Amino acid sequence: MRHLAALLAAVLAAASIPLALALAVVAPPAHAWENGLARTPPMGWNQWNAFGCNVTDALVRATADRFVATGLRDAGYSYVNIDDCWMTRNRDAAGNLVPDPVKFPAGIRAVADYVHARGLKLGIYSSAGTQTCAGFPASLNNEQRDANLFASWGVDYLKYDNCNNQGVPAQTRYTRMRDAIIATGRPMVYSITEWGQNQPWNWAQPVGNLWRTTGDITDSYGSMLSIYRINVPLAQFAAPGAWNDPDMLEVGNGGMTDTEYRTHFTLWSMMAAPLLIGTDLRTASPSTLAILGNRDVIAIDQDARGVQAREVRSAGGLHVLSRPLAGGDFAVALFNETGSTATITTNPAETGLPGATSYRLFDVWSKAVSTTTGTISASVPAHGTVAFRVTPGTQAGPPPGTSFVSDLPWQASTNGWGPAERDRSNGEQPAGDGRPLSIGGVGYAKGIGAHAASTIDVFLAGRCSTFTADVGVDAETGTNGTVTFSVLGDGTTLTSTGIRRGGQAAQRISVDITGRTTLRLTVGNGGDNINFDHADWANPQITCST
Repeated sequence: MRHLAALLAAVLAAASIPLALALAVVAPPAHAWENGLARTPPMGWNQWNAFGCNVTDALVRATADRFVATGLRDAGYSYVNIDDCWMTRNRDAAGNLVPDPVKFPAGIRAVADYVHARGLKLGIYSSAGTQTCAGFPASLNNEQRDANLFASWGVDYLKYDNCNNQGVPAQTRYTRMRDAIIATGRPMVYSITEWGQNQPWNWAQPVGNLWRTTGDITDSYGSMLSIYRINVPLAQFAAPGAWNDPDMLEVGNGGMTDTEYRTHFTLWSMMAAPLLIGTDLRTASPSTLAILGNRDVIAIDQDARGVQAREVRSAGGLHVLSRPLAGGDFAVALFNETGSTATITTNPAETGLPGATSYRLFDVWSKAVSTTTGTISASVPAHGTVAFRVTPGTQAGPPPGTSFVSDLPWQASTNGWGPAERDRSNGEQPAGDGRPLSIGGVGYAKGIGAHAASTIDVFLAGRCSTFTADVGVDAETGTNGTVTFSVLGDGTTLTSTGIRRGGQAAQRISVDITGRTTLRLTVGNGGDNINFDHADWANPQITCST
């Protein structure tokens, strides 16, 4: 973590996040709450951004109808979510929340039935406090009563806010409602909306399905950009069923240009964010519907692999993001935050693409198709984003004989901090910032410097027989750091080490990889956290035939 403080200070200064709080992102992601829901980021609608407190039965029903009529339901949007202000100012004599009889004259159950009949799902709102943000009764100390009520109405999604929380620790409050939801027996997506104040990425994976990482978005380019800057460094904490939530979409509300809205929608999709529409779909323009309904962009957001894009370069207001997708494709986005058109260029090595003879580039907005031998480049308008779905062409596999893995092309790589480094230790920031590899006082000229949690995939073409390496925690961490190493062939674990600690000598591993098509090298966090987890694959070699 040599450079982590400086990195976070720079990234988070614009968002006014105290560095002391930001440093908590180094804690490990916990195991996700396996309730079977939100295996891809939730998609739907919420009234708040466009209507505030002005929610009614008629609005919710009309929105459900527009989902069907515009094709948004078939594009993947499924949740019609009611936000604050749906209830009366007081509970009834039995202590239950009461739907406002003017706004919801037939109650919430009738609205849920209407939404369900159209193949959609209903969401509702409360707060982990004594009152909601608008001053209505909320669920602190009434968790089971309210969860039972929501379940009886057929609710499928709960947005749980953070107002008027009485100083009760966030993890305590949000865990109580999780337990209450479980006790109802009704599946509900659970949205933890505590604005990132208590770094929920550190603890919310076993508690909810998504967690807000920031304060509320507003309909401006500046707001969208500041939220992007806070959310994008948190990629390692996202996983199927557990998502970073940079807040709802503002697309169509009028405060940004269509170019900026396309950027908003693209960046959220690259970051595997929930896509919750926040505009009036009854009056949405064709351009708004075209943005929200772009199925090629939605496919990136909803990719089953569930890996949030990493920002592999950010300099001078020009950004490159890369996201590995299921099936071997990648999504690569070139984002220009500046006020002038700029050319942004990247390449397979920077974006983690596997080595290949060529790459097919599909522009997910213009739909243009092109081919490149490596360079990925575009002229990007001010505040704009160009995004490609990249398909690698023929992969030749390793040459015959014995080769260092650090000299070979990689199909894909993920890393806890910074990129996995070739022949250097992991420096946690841009490529090339590491040091010579060293384990237990022994230096190595060749190898891979990784940081838990990490994966590296290498295409073998079924022609290789043996993988060997010396593995351990890099000496630059002293006696700090605990990691595990695993070698997989075509998804099957072939060998795993026990926990390796800082200061220990390297452990030699040798693995039979005969007949395997893909080799995966994996580093885990040793069961505690990822602090100082600089993991070296020293002298990693494979032996292959012709």
